[in-house]
Amino acid sequence: MKTTVKQSLKTIIPAFCASILMLMTSCNQKTPVDLIVHNANVYTVDGDFSKAQAFAVKDGKFVAVGDEATIMGQYSAKETIDAQGDAVYPGFMDGHSHFTGYGENLIRWADLKSSRSYDEIIERLKVHDSLYPSEWLLGRGWDQNLWEVAEFPDNERLAEAFPEKKVLLTRVDGHAVLVSKEVLDLAGINENTKMDGGMAIVKEGRCTGVLLDNLADAAKALVPKMETELRVQALLKAQKNCMAVGLTSVTDAGQDIATINLIDSLQQAGQLKMHVNAMVNPDDETMDYFMNQGVIDKERLTVRSVKIYADGALGSRGAKLLEPYTDDPTNDGLILESDDFYSHVCQKAYDAGYQVCCHAIGDGGVHHILDIFSEYLKGKNDLRWRIEHSQTVSDADFQRFGEFSVIPSIQTTHCTSDMDWADERLGERIKNAYAYQQLLQQNGWVINGTDFPIEDISPIYTFYAAVARKHLNGTPAESFQMENALTREQALRSITIWVAKGCFLEARKGSIEVWKDADFVILDRDIMTVEERAIPEAKVKMCHIY
Repeated sequence: MKTTVKQSLKTIIPAFCASILMLMTSCNQKTPVDLIVHNANVYTVDGDFSKAQAFAVKDGKFVAVGDEATIMGQYSAKETIDAQGDAVYPGFMDGHSHFTGYGENLIRWADLKSSRSYDEIIERLKVHDSLYPSEWLLGRGWDQNLWEVAEFPDNERLAEAFPEKKVLLTRVDGHAVLVSKEVLDLAGINENTKMDGGMAIVKEGRCTGVLLDNLADAAKALVPKMETELRVQALLKAQKNCMAVGLTSVTDAGQDIATINLIDSLQQAGQLKMHVNAMVNPDDETMDYFMNQGVIDKERLTVRSVKIYADGALGSRGAKLLEPYTDDPTNDGLILESDDFYSHVCQKAYDAGYQVCCHAIGDGGVHHILDIFSEYLKGKNDLRWRIEHSQTVSDADFQRFGEFSVIPSIQTTHCTSDMDWADERLGERIKNAYAYQQLLQQNGWVINGTDFPIEDISPIYTFYAAVARKHLNGTPAESFQMENALTREQALRSITIWVAKGCFLEARKGSIEVWKDADFVILDRDIMTVEERAIPEAKVKMCHIY
């Protein structure tokens, strides 16, 4: 049978059109992803501090970041979130905290923070003891600087209120304790006890029960460890509270083998979703256990640093100063360890490729540890050794942070907690205290955190303290030494990408960029543009951990 041209065209044209239609459909097919967030005000915190309107997430990673039309036109998702114009930021990161300790405090320690008198502390302890009776009565958070008479307490009141009870109350900074006579006897501490890096407060020839730094640690070591089941509850409760304020990653500053392994096991089981950068304790057993494994960089756990202490805290006058305290001319603070100890830890860390992260608050403590660090760092480097807190720095030492590439790890809420009384301790030196902008200029970045539970866990409060340098109620009206405030961009970087950089994770975390972990936070207001007084009122609408 002959086929005419007309008949052939009737067959070919529909087939051709069908092919074209299929090709067009194929070209317009969207790439499937797990999640799309759109109609958003996205702060990517990338190198250019660029902004976006939408992003797509697949398998826990950002796979596309851009404008609304592009993302919605190229991707389809199982879940789509309309941010309704709200601000979206990378997941907030805390560069220095005590995550495990915070969780344990929630389980078995009386909350003494913001107590305005010794009487109030006693009443809080009575309530706690009635609810959670135990052989040990534990509390944390007292601060004599908030009392009408800003003097250390005495344990005679504890004997009256809690006879024969083992009582241990940790000061807000963690560097001093008030203990009952029963604990003093158990520890073998009295008015004649001497210890390098530690001090007992003696009044009228009697030990008052207030112990500083290494002596405080000796007393705390007597407190029985929590059972594993309770420790798990503590960690999960801490995670819940952190996520509620937008924290997706934390640094736990100083932990033992058992705790880090417990964190790892909970992460492997999918119970603990937060990333934890765990600094190890500086005893040989702990250092050898981890350093012999090399740098540990798991999906949710990083172990590559060791935590040491140069001195105590300013509030308890244990911070080491180059000259005596203005309000205590007989005292210039404490260096907590021998130079042999510091050299031993630094050498082990240097050989293993680990960071050294040293607590140093007074200008004497900072100066001393910079001397130690300089023996190993020898000029510019990318080892990212850190001085935690860096609260008071002498004029001559600022430039040494840059000279040896030592990174300041600051806590901007320490400034706002201390600013009402710090000048009493430091006198003229107050101009060199909490000098965050001056510290930032040395290397171009700083790490920011809270030191919780010493301060509130909220990164929004951290941000506010950095830029406003005021109490949450907006006082003082003129702010505190504003020449050292951070800009809003600097403050946001300091709780995101710079924290990631502080633990060598900037290629994976800290910004909303393609192939990074999809950690992000949606707030109900834009902390980058709202009036300053409205920043602390910001609430977390969503906290997403990949």
